Amino acid sequence: MALVFSRNYTVLILLSIFLFVSLDINGVESTHRVFLEFQSVPAVNVKLVHKPAYHFQPKKHWINDPNGPMFYKGYYHLFYQYNPQGAVWGNIVWAHSVSKDLINWLALETAISPSKPFDKYGCWSGSATILPGNKPIILYTGIVSPEPESTQVQNYAVPANYSDPFLREWIKPDNNPLVTAHSENSSAFRDPTTAWFDGGHWKMLVGSRRKHRGMAYLYRSRDFMNWAKSPHPLHSKANTGMWECPDFYPVAQESTKGLDTSERGENIKHVLKVSLDETRYEYYTIGTYDRVKDRYVPDNTSVDGWAGLRYDYGNFYASKTFFDPLKNRRILWGWANESDTRDDDVKKGWAGVQLIPRTVLLDPSGRQLIQWPIEELEQLRGARVQMGKQKINEGDHVEVKGITAAQADVDATFSFESLDKAESFDPKWMNLDAQDVCNLMGSTVIGGLGPFGLLTLASEKLEEYTPVFFRIFKTQEKHKVLMCSDAKRSSLAKGLYMPSFAGYVDVDLTDNKISLRSLIDNSVVESFGARGKTCISSRVYPTLAISKNAHLFVFNNGTEPITVDSLDAWSMNPPSKMN
Repeated sequence: MALVFSRNYTVLILLSIFLFVSLDINGVESTHRVFLEFQSVPAVNVKLVHKPAYHFQPKKHWINDPNGPMFYKGYYHLFYQYNPQGAVWGNIVWAHSVSKDLINWLALETAISPSKPFDKYGCWSGSATILPGNKPIILYTGIVSPEPESTQVQNYAVPANYSDPFLREWIKPDNNPLVTAHSENSSAFRDPTTAWFDGGHWKMLVGSRRKHRGMAYLYRSRDFMNWAKSPHPLHSKANTGMWECPDFYPVAQESTKGLDTSERGENIKHVLKVSLDETRYEYYTIGTYDRVKDRYVPDNTSVDGWAGLRYDYGNFYASKTFFDPLKNRRILWGWANESDTRDDDVKKGWAGVQLIPRTVLLDPSGRQLIQWPIEELEQLRGARVQMGKQKINEGDHVEVKGITAAQADVDATFSFESLDKAESFDPKWMNLDAQDVCNLMGSTVIGGLGPFGLLTLASEKLEEYTPVFFRIFKTQEKHKVLMCSDAKRSSLAKGLYMPSFAGYVDVDLTDNKISLRSLIDNSVVESFGARGKTCISSRVYPTLAISKNAHLFVFNNGTEPITVDSLDAWSMNPPSKMN
C-alpha cells in the first residue's frame, strides 16, 4: 500500500521505525526483497503489451541497478543487476551489454556471477574505474553469508583480455575481498563508487548506516589493492537511514562540459548522491569537497536529507553516472522498477527498465543540476507532427494526431499572457511535499494558471490517461511552480500502485513561458520540465490506451488560457541490434 505523508522532520521521526522495517515503501518494494517461490520461475511466453520499446531492457526477466557504465576502446559498456532465471529479484548476476551510441545495444555473456567464497551468495552493485594505461577495473559488493545477515564485502574484477574492446570475460582474483567491514555494519555495507585519484591516493566511497544515520564511508589506497578506511566518513546525515548506491563526482561551474571523476582545479563543485533505502527515492546535494580534510560539505542552498533535491521525483532509483571521454560529458543512468504486482511480473515474464541516459550539468544558478536525454536518442525519431500558436481554453483538450502515441517523444513550450490568475499557495501546504500537493490538486481540479500540460497514454474517451502538467501558485515572495505526473487515472486495472508523483520547478517566469518534454514508451512516461530542471518518471499500465489505441492530448483546466507556442512530437522507433 502506498504511503502518503509529509516530509517534515516531526513526522519523519515518528515514522522512522516503521519505515526501517517496511519492505514496501511508497509502493515500490525494497530492491532485495526475496520471493523464493518466484525467483527461479523462467519466462516461457514474454508478454509485450506494456513492454517498453526504446528504453534499455533485456528480452526477459528481472533487472535492477545499472552498474559500472564506462567507455572503453570505442564502445560504451553497461552492466546491470539481472536475474537470468526469473522476473523477480534473486539469483543476481552482472549482465553486460555494449553499444556504439548508448541506444543500440548488443547483449554479451554474463560478466560477474557468484562463484567464489567472497561472493557466494550474491554479486551486488558497484562501479567501474579506468586506471592509468586505460585499464578498467570493477569494484562490486559480494555477499559472503545468506539472509538475514547477508554479510557484505567489497571485491574487484579485471578483464581477462584488455585488447578485447567488448571485455567479454572478467576475472575475480583470489586476493578478494579488498575491503571488509570492521566497525561498520557488515549487513549494510555496499555499492562502492567509481574511484578518484587525489593526493597520491585512490579514494572511493561505500554506502552504509550507523543506527539511523546514513553514511558514506571513505577508503584510500595507493595501489588500488590495499585499502584503508578514513578516520571519518566523507559525509553522513542523521535520520536518513541506509545510504545505497552513493555517487560522488565533480561538475563545472562555468562550462557545459562534463568532468572526469578525478578532475581538480578551480570553478568546480561536487555532487553527492545517495539512494535512500527507506523512501526508495534518491537525493543529491551540491557542495564543496575539502581534499585536504577529505570532507564534503553541502552548500547552504542544498537541503541535506529527505526534503532535498532529487534527480527524478518519480520511479527512479539506484542511479549511476560516468564520464564520457568521447564527448566530454557526464551521463546518468537510472533504474525504474515496475508498479504492478509480483504476480503480474511473473506472468508477463519481465520486470524493470533502465531509463534513457541523461546528460548532467550544473545549472548556471549553482543551486541544482540540469538533466536532458542524450542527443543520440533523436536517431530513433520517426513520423513528426507539429502544433504552434494554438490557444487552449479552460476545459479544452486537443488531440495531437499523426504519431504513435504509445511510443513518442513530445517537446512542447507553453505560454500565458499573465500571472495574475495564479492561485495562492495554501500555507497549510508548507509542511507537505510536492507529491502531497499534487495528490490534493490534481489535473481535474480547476485552477487559475493551470493545471495545463499533456495527457499521455490516454484512451479515446479519457477513461484512462496519465497527465503530466504544471500548476502555478503565488506566494508572498514569488511564484511557485508545481510539476506533476499523476498516475491516479492511468489504468482501469486493479491492484496497481498509481501515485501522484510531483516536484517543484525552480524556473524564472518573467517571459511567461515554460517547457515540457515527455518520453512515452508503452508503460514509461519520462518527463523533463523547464529544459530538465525537474524530472519525473512514471510506470503505468493502461488497459485501453495501448498500442494503436493510445492517444495524446494537450489540455488546460485553468481559467487562464494557455497558448501552445510550439509542440513537436515524433513517433519513436525501437533500436536495432548492433551488427
